[in-house]
Amino acid sequence: MHQVEEMAYVGRRPWHRLGNQLERHQPIEVWRQKAGMDWKIEESEVHYMSWPTDTQGLIHSFSDQKVLYRSDTQAPLAVVSKRFQVVQPGEILEFYRDLTALHGFELETAGVLRGGRKFWALARTGQSTVLPGKDRVDGYLLLASACDGTLATTAQFTSVRVVCNNTLQIALNKGEGVVKVPHRSTFNPEWVKGKLGLSVAAWGGFVDRMKVLCECPVDPDTVDGLLRRVLTYGGANPNLVNEQAVAGTRALYEGAGHGALLASSRGTAWGLLNSLTEYVDHHRRARSEDHRRDAAWFGQGAAIKQRAWDEVMRLIA
Repeated sequence: MHQVEEMAYVGRRPWHRLGNQLERHQPIEVWRQKAGMDWKIEESEVHYMSWPTDTQGLIHSFSDQKVLYRSDTQAPLAVVSKRFQVVQPGEILEFYRDLTALHGFELETAGVLRGGRKFWALARTGQSTVLPGKDRVDGYLLLASACDGTLATTAQFTSVRVVCNNTLQIALNKGEGVVKVPHRSTFNPEWVKGKLGLSVAAWGGFVDRMKVLCECPVDPDTVDGLLRRVLTYGGANPNLVNEQAVAGTRALYEGAGHGALLASSRGTAWGLLNSLTEYVDHHRRARSEDHRRDAAWFGQGAAIKQRAWDEVMRLIA
């Protein structure tokens, strides 16, 4: 069962084979409608009813919290603190208006999850590089938010390896390439763009590191040790190795993965990194494809990819 309420996309069909396909360079208004984001988050006080034994039920208000609900269906979304600052679905798309009109960005996917509790948009930045073996990697900017407290409004630069559609956050040093706005603060799009602007140069550094990874051979013992350090269960068993994940990822690295036999990847640290990102993005066990994508961008899958990046960086240090 898919979590996707509705979404729109340009180009190739997305991971769950659902959504409304659009022609390139559509206006923000069209994206808002076709991506299921043409509604607002409304709010109301929390009320409850007490039932005394000697009279009718009484309705009371609880002023410390508020109910969030959809303007179109009136369906409830969440109960949050009164101080919670709402970010509207339309604001996520509006963020890209000047970026697409003036700076060469191009929206590629946008939509909502879990009945409207989470929403996102992903746009190509126009940055791209080709590694040995015609292995192309494109730059993207992802913006997402949630109204149920599960995600701060997050803008992050992301790379997508075209041959396998693997994603990897471009955050090289001290969180560069990522801006998070907690819901206790007001979302200011221009401030976020200003912060991200300082990190646009991270793409050049990311390309340099990709090229070095392509030139770094990895022996079998190093492969096994790295996979075992990265692919653990976490939580209550942070050091317990997920043997099934290790075996599956090793198979991807040794030839089963998309692009595993390209000149950039065969027997290299770049290939090892991409076997791990492919495992997280496409093979890691999940309740649904949408849960997997959510985790790969923001949850445990993203944490695994960050550990993988840190580990391969040590190979070229």
